[in-house]
Amino acid sequence: MRDQPSSATTRQPLEPAAADAVRAYAAKTRENADRLAAVLEDIAANGLPAVEECTPWEDLRDTRLAHLAAQRRAVA
Repeated sequence: MRDQPSSATTRQPLEPAAADAVRAYAAKTRENADRLAAVLEDIAANGLPAVEECTPWEDLRDTRLAHLAAQRRAVA
């Protein structure tokens, strides 16, 4: 990414609704990155959690796949 924005003549302005959507996406992405950073900092400070306290990745995968399948049916 560039530190300096390109000149105004080479950019196309967004419609207000599109600009709002981009800002909302940026905020959600920032929120997710902050959450991940907090988890990693906790692991660095306190170590990994006990296996008994963790959710197996297969359960997480199955839950996510079920969620995606439900979304797909809603769209179709």
